[in-house]
Amino acid sequence: MKIGIDIRPLMDTYISGVPEFTLRTVEGILELDQENEYVLWYNSFADVSITGVDKFKELGAKVVRTEYPNKVFNYGMQKFWHQPQIDKMLGVDAFFMPHFNFISLSDKCRKIITIHDISFMRYPEFFSVRKNIWHSAVNIKKLLLDFDTVVAVSENTKRDLIELCQVPESKIKVIYNGVSESSEINCTPVREELASGEYFLYLGTIEPRKNVAGIITAYDLYRRHSHGQILKLVIAGAKGWKSESAFQAWERSEFQKDIYFLGYVSSLEKHSLLRNAKTFIYPSFYEGFGFPPLEAMSYGVPVIVGNNSSLPEIVGQAGVLIDPYRVSEIAEAMYVIANDRELRKKLKIKGIEQVKKFTWEKTVLSYIDLIKKISHS
Repeated sequence: MKIGIDIRPLMDTYISGVPEFTLRTVEGILELDQENEYVLWYNSFADVSITGVDKFKELGAKVVRTEYPNKVFNYGMQKFWHQPQIDKMLGVDAFFMPHFNFISLSDKCRKIITIHDISFMRYPEFFSVRKNIWHSAVNIKKLLLDFDTVVAVSENTKRDLIELCQVPESKIKVIYNGVSESSEINCTPVREELASGEYFLYLGTIEPRKNVAGIITAYDLYRRHSHGQILKLVIAGAKGWKSESAFQAWERSEFQKDIYFLGYVSSLEKHSLLRNAKTFIYPSFYEGFGFPPLEAMSYGVPVIVGNNSSLPEIVGQAGVLIDPYRVSEIAEAMYVIANDRELRKKLKIKGIEQVKKFTWEKTVLSYIDLIKKISHS
C-alpha cells in the first residue's frame, strides 16, 4: 500500500512540539514499517530546508515538493477550489496528517489526522488576531468530518474533540507521544553563571498560554519570602505571539539580574539546561500533551506544572501540581521544592518511572498498527 504523509510541520524554524513529533514519528515509521511504501509531501514556493529530509530518503521514502505560493495554495486552491487533491496527485491510497492544515483529499483516500490540542477553541484570547483568523479559515470541525481516524495525543484532547468539535468517540484513538531519552553527553553550561545548577528552568515558547509572566511574578514572591536556598530563574524558548507580557513582568521585577532570558536554545543547550536544573517549572494554562515536563523528568528534575488539561494525566503523581491562576501557590511550590531535599529525591524517582510510559517506539508502533488497519479495511 502507498501512504502519503504531510511533512509541512517540518518547515518550522524551531523543532519542538508538533515538529518534533512529526520528525520522530515519520522517521520511526520509515524505519519499522517494511510493508508499505511512503510518499512524503510538502508545499513551498520558496526553496526551504526540511528537517530530516535526507534521512527520510535514506530510509526509502519519496519526497515530493509542490511549489505554489502558500496563500494561493491554502486559501484558494485547497479551501475553495479543492484542487489539487493531494492523494491523487501523489498516487497514494491513504494519507496521514501529523497536524491540521489546509488540505484537499479525495473520498476514496483513507485518512488519518493527529490533533495535539485545540486550545485555540478554548482560549482564543491567548492567540494573535492573525492566528485566530488562520484557525477559523482552516475550520477544524469541518476538516475532521472527512477523516476516518482522528488521533488524540491525550485523553484530555479526546474529550475536547468530542465536546468542542463533535467528533464521534468511535473515530478517535488516543496515542500518547513519546519523549526523548535524557542525553548522556557531558554538556558545558550554557552560561558560566549557571554552572552551579542553582536555578528554576522554564523551557518552551514565550506566549500567554504558557504563563511565563506568572512564573516571573511568582519568582518575585518566592524571593521576597525566601529564607533558605536562593535559586535563579532561567527562561529558555523562542518568542511567540503576545510575548510582551512576559518581558513587561521582567521589567517590573526587582530581581531582574537573577532572571535569564536565553531565547531559543539548541538541542545540546537544552540537554545542558535540563541536566543542571534544580527544578523545572511549567504552570501552563492549557496543554494538549506537554513535552517539556516529561523531558525534565527524564533527567530526574522535579517538576511544577499546572493542574489542568492534560498535565495531571501526563505527569501523574510524579510532579507538584498547582493552580496556574494563583501566583502565591506557584511561589509556595518553588520555595518548598528549592528547600526540601527529600521531596526532590522522591519526585526524581517518581519522575523517571513516569517517563518510562512514554516512548517513541510505543508511539510509532501504534501508528504503524493504525496504518495497517486502515490498509486492510
